[in-house]
Amino acid sequence: MTVHPIALAIAAVVIVVAFTGLAVQLYRYRARVQELEPSTPDDGSIRQAAIIINPTKFSDLDAVRSQVRRVCRTHGWADPMFLETTEDDHGKGQARQALDAGVDLVCPLGGDGTVREVAEALVHTGVPLGLLPGGTGNLLARNLDLPLSSIDDALAVALTGQDHAIDVGLVEFDPSGEDERPQTLVFLVMAGLGFDAQMMAGAPEKLKAKVGWLAYAVSGAKHLRAPRAKATIVRDDQPEFSRRVSTLLVGNCGTLTGGIRLIPDAEVDDGWLDAVTLTPKGLVSWATVAVRVLTRRGHHRVERMRCHEISVRVDRPTEAQLDGDVVGQVRALRARVDPGALVIRLPADRVLSS
Repeated sequence: MTVHPIALAIAAVVIVVAFTGLAVQLYRYRARVQELEPSTPDDGSIRQAAIIINPTKFSDLDAVRSQVRRVCRTHGWADPMFLETTEDDHGKGQARQALDAGVDLVCPLGGDGTVREVAEALVHTGVPLGLLPGGTGNLLARNLDLPLSSIDDALAVALTGQDHAIDVGLVEFDPSGEDERPQTLVFLVMAGLGFDAQMMAGAPEKLKAKVGWLAYAVSGAKHLRAPRAKATIVRDDQPEFSRRVSTLLVGNCGTLTGGIRLIPDAEVDDGWLDAVTLTPKGLVSWATVAVRVLTRRGHHRVERMRCHEISVRVDRPTEAQLDGDVVGQVRALRARVDPGALVIRLPADRVLSS
């Protein structure tokens, strides 16, 4: 039987189209499988993250672990190492355990205190920190404009973003003011003493769980009439000076709980610390200062200064805080900057000040 050439041509076209469609479907299936399976770098290893969880922040830890596993697999990472904080170890020991295991990324999942403790273990290691929302303030994530309401989105940034070196602050709190040499602690956002620490100390945990950062506002209203402390301040090689302060803060970055931009010029990677004193007298003065801070306008009772090192002594025991965690009453603090000491994971298109 003779087959017409046109029929042969049509049959050939049908076969080509059919096989092309099959090839496209196989390609899409392969791409989907590769997306869900762990990726293998050139050295044959599979990337793994450590997730350091503060269990007090979550009611269903199994659900959180399942959620994190799913996101890791979606982005081509191995199942993560999960470590939980304890009453005796708030994250530093767990972070060191993760480093010893050779993980590629460490993500604290808790409050600002958990973030600070984990970061302290990662300083000068080169292992990146990924920020996941798990607390009331999420202060560092807020300053870096990272996702605050979605673990999925925040973890995606941590797994797929780029590494950036940021500064950390180093602070010593002296309860007696007698030039003791207490432990040097890391801070990422702010350390300080006075009204802000009193406000944090007075915010009940149950209220924070219900209304979030507004709990601090409720607490702050109770401390507006607290007496000011006389602070003697020395920064870098400048002459010392004194102020009657309601609060003094030393910042690595400038945004507080509630999105208040207290130190507008502070940047996390500029190699400087930025200090601010608030010296209002009475409720009316507090109201004026608050309006000026919220509108980012200057006021003679809001004094800002830049420094590499700063030393502060106060004339009475004064409540102190470190990245939102209450330290207790102190008579002195000393702080300095450690430039570029911590690697942090940010979105690939993010550009910081440097």
